[in-house]
Amino acid sequence: MKTPEQCENMADLRAEIDRLDRQVISLLSQRFEYVRAASKFKTSEVTVKAPERFQAMLKQRRSWAEEEGLNADVIEKMYQDLVNYFIEEEMKHWQQSKNK
Repeated sequence: MKTPEQCENMADLRAEIDRLDRQVISLLSQRFEYVRAASKFKTSEVTVKAPERFQAMLKQRRSWAEEEGLNADVIEKMYQDLVNYFIEEEMKHWQQSKNK
């Protein structure tokens, strides 16, 4: 593991970016496990979609992005896409569990 300043060439930088991306993807996988687990506590499609929670979550992620010096619009869009996908998957999981 090298800091950006310790990287001596593009290969070093790319290796570190790849390492970080692998960690990000692993964390997203862990996040999805929590989303799936949450479906057992949901009682309706409305609670699966949780629009108020969704909007509050996006607002918080925007704030965190700004704190980190990132473009809040880009981070919000990324989370909208990600969480909409997770909601679709959670809905499938919830519907399957209701049919058992």
